[in-house]
Amino acid sequence: MGLGTSIFLIALGAIFKFAVTASVSGIELATLGVILMVVGGLGLIVSLMLHMQANRGGVARERVVERDPYC
Repeated sequence: MGLGTSIFLIALGAIFKFAVTASVSGIELATLGVILMVVGGLGLIVSLMLHMQANRGGVARERVVERDPYC
């Protein structure tokens, strides 16, 4: 799950939690909104952690190769 997907899930969950007043039989839309926000938040945290780890190792190390003076 990427950053965009996580933010989308958080926004969709907030819409279900705070803006939708309709009722659907068999499901609570407010509960669905909370679940989507939690999943989106966890996905956002994991995506940011993976992004930070990828940037940490971004500096390439130079390898020094010495010539053999007897060749």
